[in-house]
Amino acid sequence: SEIHMPEPVCLIENTQTKGLVVQQEALQVLSEITQPVVVVAITGPYRTGKSYLMNRLARQRKGFSLGSSVQSHTKGVWMWCVAHPCRPGHTLVLLDTEGLGDVEKGDTKNDIWLFVLTVLLSSTLIYNSKGTIDQQAMDQLQYPCCVVKLAEHVKLKAAPKESEDKLEDSEKFVLFFPTFIWAVRDFTLQLERDGEEISEDEYLENALKLKAGSSPKTQRYNQTRECIRQYFPDRKCFVFDQPASKKDLVHLEELQNSKINPEFQQQVEKFCSHVWKKSPPKTIPCGHIVTGNLLGKLAATYVEAIQSGAVPCLESAVLVLAESENTVAVKEAVTLYQDLMERRVKLPTETVQELLELHSQCEQETLELFTAQASQDGIYSFHAELVRQVEAVKVKFCMENEQASRDKCEAALRDLSQDMERRICDGVYSVSGGYQLFKEDQQALVEKYREMPGKGVKADAVLQEFLQSRKTLAKSILNTDLSLTEKDKELRREQDQCERAEQEREVQRQKEAEDKVKLQSQLRSCEE
Repeated sequence: SEIHMPEPVCLIENTQTKGLVVQQEALQVLSEITQPVVVVAITGPYRTGKSYLMNRLARQRKGFSLGSSVQSHTKGVWMWCVAHPCRPGHTLVLLDTEGLGDVEKGDTKNDIWLFVLTVLLSSTLIYNSKGTIDQQAMDQLQYPCCVVKLAEHVKLKAAPKESEDKLEDSEKFVLFFPTFIWAVRDFTLQLERDGEEISEDEYLENALKLKAGSSPKTQRYNQTRECIRQYFPDRKCFVFDQPASKKDLVHLEELQNSKINPEFQQQVEKFCSHVWKKSPPKTIPCGHIVTGNLLGKLAATYVEAIQSGAVPCLESAVLVLAESENTVAVKEAVTLYQDLMERRVKLPTETVQELLELHSQCEQETLELFTAQASQDGIYSFHAELVRQVEAVKVKFCMENEQASRDKCEAALRDLSQDMERRICDGVYSVSGGYQLFKEDQQALVEKYREMPGKGVKADAVLQEFLQSRKTLAKSILNTDLSLTEKDKELRREQDQCERAEQEREVQRQKEAEDKVKLQSQLRSCEE
C-alpha cells in the first residue's frame, strides 16, 4: 500500500465562499494507504520558507510551491505522501499549511482553524519563523490566537460530566497533540548566554522562560510561552543561516549546491535527519496507530465539525476512527472465519456435532484476531455484530452441509437402484410371487446403502424419502402379484374338475368294458 505521489495535492482548501473544504482527490490517495503514517506538518507566518523545508523532507528540490513574492502562495493545507526514509513499512505524510497572518486575506478566522487542524492531524508540528525567538515571534505565534485558545477550539469529550470539566487540562490534550519543533530561519544571533555557548534547545527553553508577576504586560508576555510549555512538552529547536544571497533566494529551489550557504546545507541535513528518525507515527489515545485511510477520515471529521459551527471533539474523532477501524476488523475477522471453515470442513460431515466443533475452533481464532485488531472504543457493539455475522455464516455452512449430504445420498440411491429399475422394466416383478422378490431386492439395496461411508447428516432422512417414494410402486407390484395368484388358483380348480371328470369317465369306460365282457360271457354260456 506504499504510495508514490509525483507531486503534492491539496488536502484542505481554504476558500472565500465555502470556508475549509476537504478535497476528495486527497482522501482517495489516503484511503489507499494501509500503512501506519508519520505526519509532519509545518506552520508559521507567510513567506518564511516553510515549503522549502518540506520539499527537503520529501528528499526533493521541488514539489510544494515556494512562490516568488511576498504574496502567500499556499492556500489551505497541501499534502505529499512519500515512502518513509527511515521507517520501512511506514508512509511519511507531509502537510504544508497556508502562511499565518497574510494581510491580503482580510478575514483571518481560518488561520485559527488551520492551525488547530495542523495540530490535531500531525505527529510532529514544525513552527517556522524568521529572525529570532523574541517577543515579536511570540506575538506572531499568538496572532491567530491559536495556541492561547487551543482549549477553546478543541474539546476532549462530546458531553463531559460536570465532575470531568476540571480534568480537561493540558495533560489530557497532550495525548492528542504532536511533538513540537521551532525552526528559526535566517538566524542572526550567536548561540550563547552570559558568554557561554548554548545549544539550540537551550536557546528555545530560555526564550520560553516565564516572568514573575501578574501585571497585564507580564501576563501578555507569559501567555504564549505558558501555552507552548503546557501543550508541547516534547519540543526541539533548529536554527538556520540565510541560505543564499537575497537575489538568489527567489530561485532557491533551482540553485546549485555550490551557491547555497554550506552552513545552511548542514543545518538542513541535521534537521531532516532528526525529523526522519525521531518523528513518531501518528497515534490516537489507547495507542492505536493511524493509517493513511484513518488519517483521511480524521481530517474529514474535524473539518465537518468546523464547517457545522461546532468545535472539533477529540473523543468523537477517536470514536469515528474506532468505528472505521472496528468495521474493517469485523470484515477481516468474518473473512478469516469463512476461510478457516472452508479449509477445515469437508462437506458433508457425518454428524452435526462434528461441524459445530469445527465452528467453535474457527470462531475462537476469529475472535482472537478481532480483539487484536479492534479499537477498544465502542468494541462491544462491533463484537456483537461480529458474532451475528459469524452465526449467519455458520448457518449457511450447516445448510450447505445438509445439501451436500442430501446430494450424495440421492446419488448413491440412484446408483444402487439401477438394477431394480431394469428388472421393473423387464417385468421381473410382474409375476405371481413378484412382490416377495421385490421386497427382497429392496432390502438388499437398503443394506448396501447403509454400509456406504460418508453419507452425512441427511442419510436416514433421504433413505426414508426414497422408500416413501417407492410405496406406490410396491403396492402396484403387490396388486399384480395378488391378481396373478387368484387366476392361477381358478385355473387349478378347473384343471382339477377336468381331471376328476376324466377319471370318472375312465371308471365308467372300464365298468362298461367289464359289463360287456360279462354279457358276452353270459351269452356264450347260454349258447353252450
